Amino acid sequence: AREGAHIRRQVGRRALYLVALKDARPETFDAALSRWSKGDSIIDHAEPDHIAQINSAPVIPNDTQFGEQWNMHNTGGSGKTADADIDAPEAWTITTGSSNVVLAVIDSGIDLTHPDLQGNLWTNTGESGDGKETDGIDNDGNGYVDDVHGWNFSEGTNSPDDDHGHGSHVAGTIGAIGGNSAGIAGVCHSVQLMALKFLDVTGSGTDSDAIEAIAYATDNGAFATNNS
Repeated sequence: AREGAHIRRQVGRRALYLVALKDARPETFDAALSRWSKGDSIIDHAEPDHIAQINSAPVIPNDTQFGEQWNMHNTGGSGKTADADIDAPEAWTITTGSSNVVLAVIDSGIDLTHPDLQGNLWTNTGESGDGKETDGIDNDGNGYVDDVHGWNFSEGTNSPDDDHGHGSHVAGTIGAIGGNSAGIAGVCHSVQLMALKFLDVTGSGTDSDAIEAIAYATDNGAFATNNS
């Protein structure tokens, strides 16, 4: 009670307890644990209630070019340093992404027909189905007409198709479909990629278009934006 905590359960009949803090912020937990682990007249020892999990084998996707993605999984050789990577296969034992997550790529657009990207494109449900994709009406009232997969801010159109290549490269690194026996694997095998184009065919774009793209992403449900 002195620490703003309560007992959740006692272990058998021992003076051993599972205790929960009312304030669960990390800094509050760390401060309490630091005081308790030093021991006082009430507490002899304290430690976190860790979560244990069986180790799983790293997930190696069957994408044909995954062996070239040394940034994801570096086995060394050809002048490369083994394990100088982001440990993607180890992370994929926990999650390979989620189709519920919308991530906006603010760049030169995305190749909307690329076989490794097409299935992970974000689709604006308010502007799709029953012919709404091409009806010339702002069906969802967000200020953009027929914005099915995003918006082209550099030209003011509803086609964020990539005519430069950089945005598609970025989108693939983030969310190329993984495990489809083709191409590469993105960090997220499954995700919704919102295509927001502010860079034109020359790779140039204005701050104002980039700012509007961020505003669009925020207003239309993006969890995060990639602003490379």
